[in-house]
Amino acid sequence: MRIVVALGGNALLRRGEPAEAETQRRNLSPVSGTLASLSAQHELVVTHGNGPQVGLLALEANAYKAVHAYPLDILGAESQGMIGYLLVQALSGELRHGSVVALLTRVVVDSDDPAFARPTKPIGPVYSEPEALELAEQNGWTVAPDGPFFRRVVGSPEPRRIVELASIIELLEAGSIVVCAGGGGVPVVADGSRLVGVEAVVDKDLTAALLAADIGADRLLMLTDVPNVERGWGSYASSPIRDVEPAELRALSFAPGSMGPKVEAACRFVERTGRTAAIGALDQLEQVVSGIAGTQISPAVREFADGLHTVGAARAGS
Repeated sequence: MRIVVALGGNALLRRGEPAEAETQRRNLSPVSGTLASLSAQHELVVTHGNGPQVGLLALEANAYKAVHAYPLDILGAESQGMIGYLLVQALSGELRHGSVVALLTRVVVDSDDPAFARPTKPIGPVYSEPEALELAEQNGWTVAPDGPFFRRVVGSPEPRRIVELASIIELLEAGSIVVCAGGGGVPVVADGSRLVGVEAVVDKDLTAALLAADIGADRLLMLTDVPNVERGWGSYASSPIRDVEPAELRALSFAPGSMGPKVEAACRFVERTGRTAAIGALDQLEQVVSGIAGTQISPAVREFADGLHTVGAARAGS
């Protein structure tokens, strides 16, 4: 199979953990062997979030006042390089054959996307509410709840096109594991014949769904720091969702800055391709791949069968 694995930024740096390089190395260590084993049987693309990391880079940039703070598109590129390097190091140490390549990836967004005026994407560390409100006042941030904590939130426009798509496919077909589209890709907008970076962080799961569909992936796996999508998350009545169709998921409500984009991404991939997506825990990758863990999202049997009949009839009549 051709598989896209999307690692959440919070899977590499879990909530409340120190945002240190060694922490991320340690969190990647258990999964790198499984990813390498997966690549021995399947074509593998790995993408990743960057919320904690790009927020940390922004804090570091703000701390040095001798220059203007770097914009989020450049910080996004920096985080792609940093996390891509960590993944290449972890994976290449486990590979018996083949190679792993990290590719700086840009994603085209619309300059008039309403998300620019409605920040929802959490970045950086978590804060208590008083800390977050004070920092928002000092730095001109927008902050919002993230579980029991608060985080800075920024605009997260819709990914429309992956600029380096042809290169990703070429590397994949050459036998490499491809690490790409990190942090949702560096957001750029068209300015005539040029592409110009913009101040935003694209949701990596929506980009992963676009990427998986555009490269013809058989599976999309979104791995994070929770084992399942849950009904009634955070309440006493919460319950894990095991196997589900997109229509059922869309009828439920999920947090817009965290699980909401993952659910939307899974639904988009399944609806567009008729294949399966899964959401689960990073440390249960093998079980998620095999379908015995995580939330498995598949097309409705009747709807998918009807779609196949329609395609078959269209081909017969062509």
